[in-house]
Amino acid sequence: MKKFIAEFIGTLVLVLLGCGAAVIAGKTLTPDVPAGIGLLGISIAFGIAVVAMAYAIGPVSGCHINPAVTVSMLVAGKIKMGDAIGYIIAQFVGATAGAGLLYIILQGNPAFAMGEWALGANGWGPGYLGSYNMVSAFISEAVLTFIFLFVIHAVTSKAGNSTMAGLAIGLTLVLIHLVGIPVTGVSVNPARSFGPAIFAQGLALQQLWLFLAAPVLGGILAAIVWQGIFAPPRSVPVAKGVHEAVIAGPVLTPTATQQQ
Repeated sequence: MKKFIAEFIGTLVLVLLGCGAAVIAGKTLTPDVPAGIGLLGISIAFGIAVVAMAYAIGPVSGCHINPAVTVSMLVAGKIKMGDAIGYIIAQFVGATAGAGLLYIILQGNPAFAMGEWALGANGWGPGYLGSYNMVSAFISEAVLTFIFLFVIHAVTSKAGNSTMAGLAIGLTLVLIHLVGIPVTGVSVNPARSFGPAIFAQGLALQQLWLFLAAPVLGGILAAIVWQGIFAPPRSVPVAKGVHEAVIAGPVLTPTATQQQ
């Protein structure tokens, strides 16, 4: 159960701190707070949350904390079906718990009010950030997830550098947010979208389907492209210091127990 509990905790932390940075520090909620951290600060918060969890729970579960990652690893043959199902359940439950904690914290602020896309929920259309349409939102989520998963497959492969894997993945997430926040708020993670939408209801819940489908599609395509074109052959020598997690998941830390 350790790996499932680790995925629960990791996804909870990602939603609580990432979405928390967006709704608590991302903008001014009260007159005595002069300014928020803005797009750059929110992007960095999501990236650092992933880096921290990568090195914290990577040796236990591989630190997927994202159903799109788990599905992509399943397609690539790096995780078993039973583990994948357990991971995905833990991720959705963790994201919901993280959003619930954020909601409880926000209720302590008299200026807080639930809107259509509250708690950092993802969305699109008139009234949401850049007001991009559904087609732009779907393409953005699918392509950005493809890029994210392509990097994950690359840096956690036998030819990758596991020492820097967590940092590379986190920085990629920062870059993705810098580009995608105005479009959808950036999901690239069905669980991250699910948690806030459950509490926000309204349009956030109605539009949730896109943030379940597009990231999974992007993750599947990344697995197919990486495995079909770029994956090193099994005969390639393993670089010194390259390790894998205790299951056949992605490598996110150099301290895991088994060598590739």
